[in-house]
Amino acid sequence: MMSTVNGKIISDNWGDKDLTNSYTDIYERCHQSFASQAWMVGRVTMERHFSYGEKPVLSKPQTQIERKPFIGNKEAKRFAIAVDGKGKLIWHSNETGGDHIIEVLTEQVSDEYLNFLQEKKIFYIFAGKNEMDFELVLQQLGDHFNIKTLMLEGGGHINGSLLNEGLIDELSILIVPVADASPDVPTTFELGDYQQKNISQHLHLKEVRQLENAVLWLKYIVSKE
Repeated sequence: MMSTVNGKIISDNWGDKDLTNSYTDIYERCHQSFASQAWMVGRVTMERHFSYGEKPVLSKPQTQIERKPFIGNKEAKRFAIAVDGKGKLIWHSNETGGDHIIEVLTEQVSDEYLNFLQEKKIFYIFAGKNEMDFELVLQQLGDHFNIKTLMLEGGGHINGSLLNEGLIDELSILIVPVADASPDVPTTFELGDYQQKNISQHLHLKEVRQLENAVLWLKYIVSKE
């Protein structure tokens, strides 16, 4: 993740665009340094940066589609995972940046959307009936795709949900030299009012590095105690 010194993760109000773009470049280099098999983000983050806003007319399948995993290409090795409970993301292909897309859905998704994903040969799994069970998500990613190392990259609510369930092992965060007092801006970890809350998690500092443009790269191990 990348945030301001006070934890804000949306860069729209960070001022100088060239400088902000340089932070993004640093982030991408750090991202590439990890040997993870897959990366995962929430719907809002995926929609903002990787999917397409134009919504096609979805066709209704002839029969109801069973709520079970759909595997489009068993030879795929690299994955982009989108947490998209109700099925709202629009894709033009089954890949983004060379990574095969896996949609994480709940069973309330429509048959029309499942038919759309199958036509695009986009993988999908189900994380629960109405709400996300992220322990079940990680189990299925391992069982169906042999994913053992996963990079979680936001937004704040998906980060908070996995932290709340004790499913994050390490935290790698870039702190940019910006203080952002904008109201109602997401932070690195957030939870909804409806969620049972493990309010805080203790971290053990693993590494500190100062990068260019006064960016700090902090790595922590998440305590399981």
